[in-house]
Amino acid sequence: MESTRQQKVARLLQRDLAEIMRLKSRIFGSGVMVSVTVVRMTPDLGLAKVYLSIFPSDNSEEVLKAVEKASRNIRYELGTLVGKQLRVVPELKFYLDDSFDYAKRIDDLLD
Repeated sequence: MESTRQQKVARLLQRDLAEIMRLKSRIFGSGVMVSVTVVRMTPDLGLAKVYLSIFPSDNSEEVLKAVEKASRNIRYELGTLVGKQLRVVPELKFYLDDSFDYAKRIDDLLD
């Protein structure tokens, strides 16, 4: 169960990370859309688990690796955006959110 503070910080980071991903979309490849679906915070607010949805999903592993490679720059830009609200900018750990693909597969099976 997340505390209220964890939920508020997670929403703040999700909004700002989505904006950073939108601006850096050309780094991840042309025609690739990266969206931040969920952010989960540890109780000490030191680590943020960021779940990304990547469309089209055929080369999602390569895009995830590119995001992880750029994570230092992403964290720096996040720090410039949330530096006044947070004392410490959390470490970022990126995960692939494949819930859209899972839902699409179930939908295809039902048709």
